[in-house]
Amino acid sequence: MPASAPETQLLTHGFRYLSEDSYDVLEEVFDDLRRTAQALGLPMRSMEVEFGPSQCEITLQPADGIGQADNAILFRSMTKQVCRRKGLHATFMCRPRFDGAMASGWHLHQSLTDKKTGANLFIPKGRQSLAPLCGNWIAGLLTHAEESCILTTPTVNGYKRYRPFVMAPDRIQWGHDNRGAMLRALADPGNPASRVENRVGEPAANPYLYLASQILGGLDGIAKGMEPPAPVETPYESDAAVLPRSMREALDAFEVGGFYRQCLGESFVNYIKTLKMAEWNRYHMAVSEWEEREYFSVF
Repeated sequence: MPASAPETQLLTHGFRYLSEDSYDVLEEVFDDLRRTAQALGLPMRSMEVEFGPSQCEITLQPADGIGQADNAILFRSMTKQVCRRKGLHATFMCRPRFDGAMASGWHLHQSLTDKKTGANLFIPKGRQSLAPLCGNWIAGLLTHAEESCILTTPTVNGYKRYRPFVMAPDRIQWGHDNRGAMLRALADPGNPASRVENRVGEPAANPYLYLASQILGGLDGIAKGMEPPAPVETPYESDAAVLPRSMREALDAFEVGGFYRQCLGESFVNYIKTLKMAEWNRYHMAVSEWEEREYFSVF
């Protein structure tokens, strides 16, 4: 069984977004992480203080799929080790249990590049709101979103992030530069950084499986010429299908759907199902603090 969670104190108390005082408190940690990441050859892009207590956002420069998955694994391991040596505890858990905690997401930006010319194929032309391939890609991600959740959000804790009005998605939809939608299209004519951002994932996800789900879903959308629905402007008021509310719902969708059985095989689906069902059963059978408060004194 996992060991007891360490007792910790927060370095920053949150809610003073991007303030110089918060940066000053974290600068020594940031500097160690920056220098170690650079020494490892990791393509660091930015480090900033986020909304939540002791919450930080790190972004990496664009890279190809397998390279970026390798980078994510190395970065997570490096961060935990550097912090441990400083007497700190770094976690990639989606929603830690402390006052004022803000859930963390893994926002995965993605685009397609022409192998011959290097051109970004998601740049719309003329008066297009989306490039055709970008629309197909979005439609594919939406079509397979529910079935993919166990790969993008593989922990019990991750589903406690899917709530409205906290800049996290709770439904399967897309929008133009809309942080409440699951997919955020950042694409404009002439913009070489045109891309799609999927906000569904959690930081604890397996990078190889998360990226594979995006590539397979997007390519299926292209292969079948799928067209996306209309973009959403009020994501928390739309009638779009909701994301799974628990890991068990996500696991059921993954098992019932045939997409990953077709793409990755029966053995892969059964392997993930077995591992995650065992994890769900351990969670489901544990006695929680909520149960103790609810029943221990009343009955």
